[in-house]
Amino acid sequence: MKLTKGGGLYVASTLLLGVSAVNTGNNLLFLMVAAMLAFMATTGVLGWLNIRGLALSVHLPDEVYAGTDTFLSVTLHNSKRYLPSFLVRVAVAGGSTSFLMVDRKRPQSGSLLLSFPVRGPLQLPDASASSPFPVNFFIRATSLPVHQECTVFPAPRPLPVPAPGGKPDAGEAAAVAAAGYDGELAKISDYRGGEPLKLIHWRLSAKHEVFKVKELTATAAEPLLLDLDQVPGRDLEQRLSFCTFLVNRLVKGGRPVGLKLGERVITPGSTRSHRLRLLTELANYGKN
Repeated sequence: MKLTKGGGLYVASTLLLGVSAVNTGNNLLFLMVAAMLAFMATTGVLGWLNIRGLALSVHLPDEVYAGTDTFLSVTLHNSKRYLPSFLVRVAVAGGSTSFLMVDRKRPQSGSLLLSFPVRGPLQLPDASASSPFPVNFFIRATSLPVHQECTVFPAPRPLPVPAPGGKPDAGEAAAVAAAGYDGELAKISDYRGGEPLKLIHWRLSAKHEVFKVKELTATAAEPLLLDLDQVPGRDLEQRLSFCTFLVNRLVKGGRPVGLKLGERVITPGSTRSHRLRLLTELANYGKN
């Protein structure tokens, strides 16, 4: 319980009147002091009841990155039998949000903007619910348990992305389709030797002095295995950040990506669940 400035003045006035009543023996002052104490007691009970019966549920998004602002959804429940709760402020891990009124059995939702500085497993601390209700003399608070765990991924840092042909793509030039043998026709070029016979364009070749071959796009990008030890960076945390960026960029672009973490190898994949698994492995690397 915290005493507000207005509450401090009220308590000081009550004490001053109480001392005056004792010194003067004035019955009117005694009645005034009694009324002020009764008012203080009544508001105290109402404030105590206001924060009873509250419960909090929280929801974090699937992807939480270190050092990045993240919205945390919170839902406040009021299980009291009769009374609603007023002017409730909920604080979780340094962020806070307010609820004007939470009626019984009608949960109210809000959101917090949080940032977690360190990667790895995270257990959210208990939340606190406070309220100055009813007259802002005292701010009463109670602890609300939060049963929410998540994994904070490393902060992604941009790095030139290796293209299917092995050349980096910094995102500044247009993407070039990878050559393949089963995709769509990309262009016609001269025969260089080694191309399969099925790719020779016989009709065009008959009109030219050299054979012409069809160049087709690849039906799928080649799988890529990211070796954490080979990723550039001044330290482990920077390499993990670069790796996080590469995993997101490549998998979202449809390219299968795997990881090599020391002696451990995770085979390439291109699904969202596989991407989250790779990010989790990067977040937990070196934490055990």
